[in-house]
Amino acid sequence: MPYRPLAAGTGFVHVCAHRGHSIGAPENTIPALEAAAAHGASVCEIDVVLSRDDEIVVIHDEILDRTTDGKGRVASFTMAELTQFDAGGWFDSRFAGTRLPTLTQALTAARKLGLVLLVEIKERQRPDRLIEILGDVLTAQRAIDDVLVISFDHPSLQRAQARIAGLRTEIITHARHVDPAAVARNAGAASVAIESDMFHPDDARALHAAGIATRVTIPRPDRIEHRRRHGLDPLASVIAGLREGLIDVLAGDDTRAVRALVDRPAP
Repeated sequence: MPYRPLAAGTGFVHVCAHRGHSIGAPENTIPALEAAAAHGASVCEIDVVLSRDDEIVVIHDEILDRTTDGKGRVASFTMAELTQFDAGGWFDSRFAGTRLPTLTQALTAARKLGLVLLVEIKERQRPDRLIEILGDVLTAQRAIDDVLVISFDHPSLQRAQARIAGLRTEIITHARHVDPAAVARNAGAASVAIESDMFHPDDARALHAAGIATRVTIPRPDRIEHRRRHGLDPLASVIAGLREGLIDVLAGDDTRAVRALVDRPAP
């Protein structure tokens, strides 16, 4: 089913699991996608880089050490070699034996789970080669309408759109721009990702007026509680934005917490 990010078009706010339900399962793995769906997500954000033999691998870092028992760069290994590494035991022994998925495997799993994927390009050494292969994978999987390709590197998204017919993109921002709608239009983006501490209702209104969706990411629950202990409420603007219809997709590591905010009754 084609992904429609704007809540005005769907009648609901999407719940997005950041790297899957990454607070409860190893990030960027099939179990994380499964947990996200079980906790009410409709969208998952995942990250991709290239293997040595040009397979698109779902992993956040270009180096294996943090989220697998492997060592070194992802690009130093073929996909067959990468599947020998454990991508779950570092998180919890219950997930020992979990393998790094390819993008094709993630797309297949997401379709079965009823999830949309936001595919973030993390490949920095050969981004144009990844874009070329990405077009082939999305075409073969008939998934071009089912995903958004996202990045901090807005020019790379323009190149991806030029290479892949019909591709829609989302730009990631960690700053407020004087004219956010112009930034999104210049990049040809269908959506803008905004951190919750940078979310402002005026920006969201301007984006909506231009027909561009907003995706807002909230912190992990422990970070929210840390700020609250110091008299700060990091969710106040998010709750107000949801009530006003200014947020189309709400994202976070804890899918249950995101779902609870989206389902929070109006006062």
